[in-house]
Order: sequence, then structure tokens, then C-alpha cells
Amino acid sequence: MNDLFSGVRHFRQNVFHTQQELFAELANNQSPQTLFITCSDSRINPNLITHTNPGDLFVIRNAGNLIPAFGAPTGGEEATIEFALQALGVKHIVICGHSACGAMRGLINPGALSDMPSVAYWLRHAEATRRLVKAKYPEAAGDELMRVMTEENVLTQIENLQTHPAVAVAMAKDSLSIHAWVYDIATGGVNSYDVNEGRFKPLDERVRPAAGDTPRRVFDVRGGDSQFVA
Repeated sequence: MNDLFSGVRHFRQNVFHTQQELFAELANNQSPQTLFITCSDSRINPNLITHTNPGDLFVIRNAGNLIPAFGAPTGGEEATIEFALQALGVKHIVICGHSACGAMRGLINPGALSDMPSVAYWLRHAEATRRLVKAKYPEAAGDELMRVMTEENVLTQIENLQTHPAVAVAMAKDSLSIHAWVYDIATGGVNSYDVNEGRFKPLDERVRPAAGDTPRRVFDVRGGDSQFVA
């Protein structure tokens, strides 16, 4: 805890006053444009990865970056999504998985969770991911299995996300775009899903939409005519 105490003092004495105008504005209002959904893993820092300031991201974090389907028992994800869209009017939702994810390891080896029943119960929201990977990649093992499990889980959670009424309404109004990302801890790289190519590719290779372009709607994240905006 001493490190945390020292960090708070450093923030107040050396950081806060250098951005006092920003914090004065944030004290009265927030207007994030992006809901960023990612893992609770201590190695993931959404603002650091995206080089954004306080107030830029509205964040949901949990083990495995999971979004239970609408109506399922949750820990607050449903309410947070609804608030982000209806009260804050966010225009983008990013679901960001990451390399070396403990939750994905738990999906691969559920027996290792015998002493963590709450974790095992939570991971039922990724059961579709586990079954899909088993069917699509029967030969995958080791690092390759971790990679495809992580990537497919992001797509599964986007499918769950689209069951939420607030998301459906925003998409019907063409006011929301949804992004699938995977962050690599070792390299700092981010891959995003290209639905046209059916694969994750480096974010730097994605063509950015022109300013003022209307976000494209997302329906079938694994095929069809729908597309992500990266």
C-alpha cells in the first residue's frame, strides 16, 4: 500500500496541477465517445494503450472481457452499457481482448478452476466461445489455441453485446460502431477484426473512415455484408 500512497501524493503534487483545466471541466461533466470493454488483467491500461485522457473512455472491466447476453444475471455490465449509450451517447464500443489472458486459459482448461467456482460460473458467458473453438480448430494447441480462443471470444462477446436493447436502438439509428480488438502485451500491438477478410489484422493496416462518415452497422460479425469501422 505504501506504493499507492506515494502514487497518490505524486499525482496531487506533480500531475494534477499540470492538467487542472481538464480536471475542472471533468468535475462537472463527462462526454466520452467510446465505451471500452476489456479484461480486469492488471497488465491492461486502456488509457495508456489508446493514448487518451481521463474523460475520453467509459470503461467496463471484468475477467475475460465478457458481456453476458441481455437478461442474463450480471455484475452491472447491462446497466453500464445502457447508461453509456442512453445517458452519455457514446458513438463507439470497443471490446478488447488480450494475449496471455487467464480467463481464456480457464476456458481451455476448466479443470484448473475446481477451487474457483465463482470464476467457473462467470466463464459460462464464454461457453459458446469454447465450443466454437473446439469445433473450428480441433488441431489447435499451445499458443495457437490461446490466440484463436482470445480472438473468437471477442467476436462472441460482440454477438452477446448486440442482444442488448440500447445497442440495437443505437445501431438502428446508425449512431454506433462496434470494434473488435486484441492487444498483445509483449509487443504493444493491437489487432482489429476485418470482417471482409474474416481475420484480425494490425490496427495500423486498417483504412480509417473519412471524417464525417456514418458508422456502419454490425450484425453478423463472422460473415455476411456487415462491417466494422476500425
